[in-house]
Amino acid sequence: MNSMDNTFIRHFTSTGFVVNNKSLLLHWHSKVKAWLPPGGHIEQNEDPVEALIREVLEETGLAVQIVQTGQSLDFKYPKQIPSPFTILIENINDNSIGKHQHIDMIYFCILTDDQDGFADLKPGWFWVEKEHLDKGLPLKNHEGALEPPPEDVLILASHAFKAVNLNT
Repeated sequence: MNSMDNTFIRHFTSTGFVVNNKSLLLHWHSKVKAWLPPGGHIEQNEDPVEALIREVLEETGLAVQIVQTGQSLDFKYPKQIPSPFTILIENINDNSIGKHQHIDMIYFCILTDDQDGFADLKPGWFWVEKEHLDKGLPLKNHEGALEPPPEDVLILASHAFKAVNLNT
């Protein structure tokens, strides 16, 4: 897909790099065939933060709060929401809708105070230790194959750990 080609469909999405102590939340995404953090499509009448909080809860069973990584301006109106750490454009090849792109707003998150990240976690999700991610080591997926997380996930995970440590 060429960035100059305007004949494709684009969807807006939000992704959350959820940090708990010295671990990051990942799952094996069977459609994409990669280790990814939680996230998903922004629905009609949702802002990116609302979508992310909803998606994380639906997918993982965990309630999260956004770690502010951008600037907050000093005015009462209009309402401000936390800005994403970055925005990625990802090429997606879906069997049902075909090739399209996700405009993905990347946020860093921590668990809300009342969450037990292990007891409340839905099956298929794993806390991966920072040291493991720093080394880019492969993880065993549900098929038993060893696969490392993608480069962008490793780089963003490193930034998420730094952001959380600076803000907590």
